[in-house]
Amino acid sequence: MARKVIIDCDMGIDDAVALCMMLFDSRFEILAVTATEGCVTAGQANHNLQAIIAELDPARYPRLGTASPAEDAPPVNTQYLYGSDGLGNSDFEVSQLQHGHPSEKLIGDLLRAHPDEVSILCLGPPTNIAKAFRRDPTLVPLVDRIVLTGGSLIAKGNVTPAAEFNFYFDPASAREVIQSKAATILLPLDATEQVTFGFGMMDDLPPDSTRTGDFLRQILPFAFRAYRQQLGQEGIPLSAAIGALAVLEPQLFQFETMAADVETQGELTRGVLVLDRRQQPEWRPNVDVAVSLRENVAYQFVIDQLVMSSNRETP
Repeated sequence: MARKVIIDCDMGIDDAVALCMMLFDSRFEILAVTATEGCVTAGQANHNLQAIIAELDPARYPRLGTASPAEDAPPVNTQYLYGSDGLGNSDFEVSQLQHGHPSEKLIGDLLRAHPDEVSILCLGPPTNIAKAFRRDPTLVPLVDRIVLTGGSLIAKGNVTPAAEFNFYFDPASAREVIQSKAATILLPLDATEQVTFGFGMMDDLPPDSTRTGDFLRQILPFAFRAYRQQLGQEGIPLSAAIGALAVLEPQLFQFETMAADVETQGELTRGVLVLDRRQQPEWRPNVDVAVSLRENVAYQFVIDQLVMSSNRETP
């Protein structure tokens, strides 16, 4: 039986790659894709969600959840790495949804409809999950598991010196989700950045005669150029793609159960993942953290998954 999954993401380039990997896999029933604000505004995230689904045109369409502006969002600018639209300035044209369903409400509706059966793959700030839990705390025990990308084990950030982007953008929601009683798997920056993707990846993608291959060739070149020109890096991380691997191929990871929390107020440490690693911890263990990844094979798993997706496209 196919595992039921909700994919929640902020609709940047790496999220689009993850969606290409997940939408066509028959092992999973993607009940919904829900947008959240993060690397792009809520409005742009909603636009990108429609564009990605329309470009890929999966045989089994998921329900779509719309993002709303996050509270207390910090000023961040990712345009220099991902373009003004978050998708490499691809400027996909889409028809606007006539009746949008708020992401947090859609998550709640699906959890109630399928208790104990739905996993949530959260690839952006966990705003929608926290909102859903605030609206109805009885949803928490209905979740099968939450797979969450965010945080850093060694307080090495990618948006501030200490904080990873997803947790920095909405630390209060990250804290609520991690401290909930829901079974949570955490993919920190230390794991998701173990694999980098060089420009040679373009040669390994599905052919441009497929929807997946054509779509990826429109969005990825901008990121490769930006990372080289802005950061001096020849390769790019695709954190959301590695997050998707934790659902697709969990055997690639080694996990440790840890006691975790998130700093919400620190002037210099907003969004920092804090772990109780004392000899006699006082916090309860609450997350299974990916501490290592078989990076020598993870790259090929991503490529193989994308090729498989293109082979399963409907004519």
